[in-house]
Amino acid sequence: MGFERKEPEQRRRLLEALSAARISTGTLWLQYFSIGGSVGEYEVEAYLQGMLSVPELERDLLAMAANELLNNQPGPHAPYADELPNSDSNGSESGSGPGSGTGSDPAPGTGSGRDAPGDEADPH
Repeated sequence: MGFERKEPEQRRRLLEALSAARISTGTLWLQYFSIGGSVGEYEVEAYLQGMLSVPELERDLLAMAANELLNNQPGPHAPYADELPNSDSNGSESGSGPGSGTGSDPAPGTGSGRDAPGDEADPH
């Protein structure tokens, strides 16, 4: 199982917030567990080191726990998955960047019918 697209950035920014506020992994895990987190402390440590992937819900609970511990202190906050760029849900930023594709696709929601299910399988 690989990492989701947003996971490395979410982890990096969580670590940045924890480091800036000098919050230990143990303190984070205790707060996370108290708000309903289900991943063990050992797994949270492995996640923070980039050695283990955790589901988006658990990452968001870790962000919530960190932000509660930060208690509105100045400095970075831990982002939730939906606050990160390159969202997979609407495809608006999930392409490989400028120049990918043909450039002839209509804007989303224009009603041209070209993005109907099954069109991508046509050999043209």
